[in-house]
Amino acid sequence: MTIKKAINYFYEYFQIFIGIVLTSLGLKAFLLPNGFLDGGVTGIALLVRTQVDINMSYLLIIFSIPFLILGFFTVSKRIVIKSIISILGVALFIHFENFQTITNDKLLISIFGGLLVGSGIGIAIRNGSVLDGSEILGIYINDKFGISIGKIVMLFNIILFTVTAFVETIEIALYSVLTYIIAAKVTDTVIEGFEDFIGITIVSQKNDIIKRAILEELGVGLTIYKGASGYGNKGKVEEFDIIHSIINRIDIKKMYRIVQAIDEDAFIIEFDVNSIKGGVLRHYIDKKKNKKLPINQVTKN
Repeated sequence: MTIKKAINYFYEYFQIFIGIVLTSLGLKAFLLPNGFLDGGVTGIALLVRTQVDINMSYLLIIFSIPFLILGFFTVSKRIVIKSIISILGVALFIHFENFQTITNDKLLISIFGGLLVGSGIGIAIRNGSVLDGSEILGIYINDKFGISIGKIVMLFNIILFTVTAFVETIEIALYSVLTYIIAAKVTDTVIEGFEDFIGITIVSQKNDIIKRAILEELGVGLTIYKGASGYGNKGKVEEFDIIHSIINRIDIKKMYRIVQAIDEDAFIIEFDVNSIKGGVLRHYIDKKKNKKLPINQVTKN
């Protein structure tokens, strides 16, 4: 194993360790002392803990075993091994660490419990580990029946919170739903990053002017495709450039203003982007007159 690879492994497991600590803190300092639930397997363990006098650490391991076995046949062995280490880590932290209860305010418990648990789960997932087996169940059912993982996890938690309303109280069930929503949102944010990028495709007869304006006013990289207009009753009319770019969502309104100021009839397609690697996402250029555009700002296809 090379030194670089060893450092990468250490960095991965160090981040998973941070995720374990954050999740354990959220459970032990906020949710557990107040009987609140999170979603998934952790939620099942928390619910059973309110009814029987069994250590939460044991329950978490016991309820995770079936999902880990399922994961052995549905995801990579490396993910399963990391997940076993992570779940054992959470169980050990909950068992041995005596985090002090920080607040008894129910709203604060839901918010900060969800923030910590969601952050911990998100960090673990980013590094190839699973802290909650419900995601593995979602992957399995999605592979077998084509149902989206999000819908499966949501159905799983609807059933869990409905049972909570009958076993505990409706109030606790509602606060638990709030905790789950916050945790899920924070998990997504940690996994996908804080910046929300979207794709833009622009078709216009004034593409040269639009290209220049986007580069100078937004400073984003562009990819240019060759296209042809007029297909249909009239047949092929002419060829022109199609502009494609990835921008931060906060810049979308400015992008529309730039394009519409040049060509009100421009055809614009906006679409979500789930993952971005490499390329030029944002590169501010000098707006001085007669400044040559960097060659890596525009690529043609």
